[in-house]
Amino acid sequence: MAENRTPRELESRQQTERPKQWMPAELLPEPDKQPGFSYRWIRVSMLNNADPRNLSQKIREGWEPVKVEEQPKFKLLVDPNSRYQGNIEIGGLLLCKTPTEFVQQRNAYYQKQTDAQASAVDNSFMRENDARMPLFSERKSSTSFGKGK
Repeated sequence: MAENRTPRELESRQQTERPKQWMPAELLPEPDKQPGFSYRWIRVSMLNNADPRNLSQKIREGWEPVKVEEQPKFKLLVDPNSRYQGNIEIGGLLLCKTPTEFVQQRNAYYQKQTDAQASAVDNSFMRENDARMPLFSERKSSTSFGKGK
């Protein structure tokens, strides 16, 4: 019975592993996450024209550029002719970070704006309601299937 078994040395993960496939490289590499921070690539130039207005707005929103020392794997990817020396800029995009709580507060702010706009549209729509021919303001969708024979 022991003769039918293959030796343990011949059984390896490399032999049972699928062959690896070539994949195109990511345009923007993913940074190593620090707990409590969110990361984002922010535009600093487009078509070789600087965009200081966009960067200024994002800095006022709480985003701050990430130093190369914080993300050592980007050391070789950094543009040597960058205007932002010591920071990580790739293809006109600057890697920035902000506390996660700022991102959550921003999302809550825009969700509140969206809800207010949807409510205004509903109120405007329902203002045209007439008892003789009521309008429906149903926000549910459902899927039904026929009963085939």
